[in-house]
Amino acid sequence: MLIDSTYPKSFASDNHAGVHPTILQAMATANEGDAPAYGGDRWTAAFQERVKDVFGLGAESFPVLNGAGANMVGLALILGRYDAIICADSAHIATHEAGAAERLLGVKLITVPTDDGKLRPADITSRLGGIGNPHESQPTVVSISQVTELGTCYSPAEIATLAETAHASGLRLHVDGARLANAGAYLNCDLKAITTEAGVDVFSFGGTKNGALAAEAVVVLDASLAHAVPFLRRQSLQLASKMRFISAQLSALLADDLWRKNATHANAMAKRLADGLTDIPGVSIAYPVQSNAVFAAIPHDASATLLERYLFHYWDETTDVVRWMTAFDTTEQHVDDFLEDIRKAIPA
Repeated sequence: MLIDSTYPKSFASDNHAGVHPTILQAMATANEGDAPAYGGDRWTAAFQERVKDVFGLGAESFPVLNGAGANMVGLALILGRYDAIICADSAHIATHEAGAAERLLGVKLITVPTDDGKLRPADITSRLGGIGNPHESQPTVVSISQVTELGTCYSPAEIATLAETAHASGLRLHVDGARLANAGAYLNCDLKAITTEAGVDVFSFGGTKNGALAAEAVVVLDASLAHAVPFLRRQSLQLASKMRFISAQLSALLADDLWRKNATHANAMAKRLADGLTDIPGVSIAYPVQSNAVFAAIPHDASATLLERYLFHYWDETTDVVRWMTAFDTTEQHVDDFLEDIRKAIPA
């Protein structure tokens, strides 16, 4: 199904949304005249300083092209050839990156089943029995997603506990922050509280799902790792020649809390959608709505009817659970119209 201006608003992904006007303006400003390539421009320098303002003076930032690339560069900093990553079985690196960690990094993923997409300290310690055993891959990294793939959020205290557990066993903590902004908005905290202050070692800062265009960054908080990023970023095909356009976008997101405004709105639209489902028979919420994702169990026939007009994803066809995503440009009218069509699709 093709989606264009003749179709209703997409609820399939925040990747389907356009670019925020402020970010477009930032790109237009960066388009004036020439500038050095590969990050030697003033916009990238300004972004790196802004990251230090937001995440602390020890934060080193490196713009990249996409979220999967940010994960691969960030993880490559930490991993050796016989190492392994502990992550939830629903983690993006385990389910939706086409085996990039295994293929490109040559490491093993040690997945843990979870009910809500979130790892607990016991999940980490339960996977450490092979440390020192030459017959087993060596756990070196714990990787979590914030927001998780089930739309749930880790609190600052939960992340800090995971970091302490990982560090106590010589592991580092990596965060896939594709929707880090949505977590900060839901938790009503600064981004520093769920990264730097919580003990994270490396994380990605996602812009694309929050109103930007192909703009992500690897942020390194462990000073011993940052020196390798320029080489790994280039080797991983994530070094943008005209980096100023990525840096300008990310700076615009961090300026005046635009990241929070966009994420807060997207989260609010998801809550409006979830609240509107409560009086529709046959529909139930599958996971807590803590970000801009709503997972709902809905009769299969109703989903099929809705898919004739809207774009969204089945999450689990065996349980008829679908995923509906909202974005910075989702309006109350978009949500209300969708709710009305859901009501019409549900048999009386």
